[in-house]
Amino acid sequence: MGLPKMKPVWSYYLKEEAAFIPTLLVLGYVSLGHALGLCLLTQTGIGRASLGVLLIAHSMVMAAYLIHEAAHMTLFRHPRHNAVLGEIMAFLCGAAYASFDRIRHMHLRHHRDRADVGRFDYKALLRQLPAPLRRAVYVLEWAYIPAIELIMQFQLLVRPFTNPAEADRRGRVIGVLLARSALFTLLTVIGGLRALALYALAWGLFLTVMHFFDAFHHTFDQYFVADDEERVSMEGKDRDYEQANTYSNVVSVRWPWMNLLTLNFGYHNAHHQRAATPWYRLPALHRELYGEAGLQLMPLSELLRTFHRHRLRRILDEDYGAVGTGSRRADNFVGAHGVSFLTVV
Repeated sequence: MGLPKMKPVWSYYLKEEAAFIPTLLVLGYVSLGHALGLCLLTQTGIGRASLGVLLIAHSMVMAAYLIHEAAHMTLFRHPRHNAVLGEIMAFLCGAAYASFDRIRHMHLRHHRDRADVGRFDYKALLRQLPAPLRRAVYVLEWAYIPAIELIMQFQLLVRPFTNPAEADRRGRVIGVLLARSALFTLLTVIGGLRALALYALAWGLFLTVMHFFDAFHHTFDQYFVADDEERVSMEGKDRDYEQANTYSNVVSVRWPWMNLLTLNFGYHNAHHQRAATPWYRLPALHRELYGEAGLQLMPLSELLRTFHRHRLRRILDEDYGAVGTGSRRADNFVGAHGVSFLTVV
């Protein structure tokens, strides 16, 4: 009798044996790409600076979608390993002011409740602001500066100090803020204020990309809850409702490999149908469930115009709009703001 075949070491840690190469490649890209991007920010020359900005922005996008994978426990067998990776990726893309556990809990609520559920109502804040400040937000959004996403990021730092119920999160916020400030100081010492400004540009680009894809995933009802467990209405929200109000905003239909730029997150209907499917299996699952096309499949080319056209209406409009038919079916799809799984916590 021959010796029993030994499993590779990684199979005891990864969710699937087939995950080794995809996971190695994406983690390698995120870590090495981010490091190289930071180095390029400290160099002279427009070309190097531009490449550095793009590498940092895109590595943060990929890191954010790895947080999403970890939240669904699709990467590793043990929940603790998914949580550790989620925390690391959150720190890398500036989202670590809330814990991975809270990000995961509120995102799973999005699936369970079939709704956009958040803890902070930025629309109420805007309506209370003096008119000049509110106009300033509109001017920034008109100029494609992601003011709403910046507000959503900033509220994560502020809420633990204004809401006594969240006081236990103050230590985390202070610790993360000090750690990131130290890294920004080091970047400034090495590359000067120019490098810091370029990093800010990369982060703004990251927020814009995340907002673009988040804006058009759903036409769900939006709720703002007072605590993580407050229930919302589930009336009429069955699986058919979920699929009818979910859209797969892929980068490209013609060249599916381009969807790797967003870790296949655009195959959103397939993800909502089987949320435990890892990112590298979503294209095949989409084809199995829906074929090559369909009303819910909306490539980037159909959404760029409506993203631009409704960028101001989207700020305070309560209605996400609707998808029509024909070549310009997305023209009345207004989209959503403030629904990122990184900031609804």
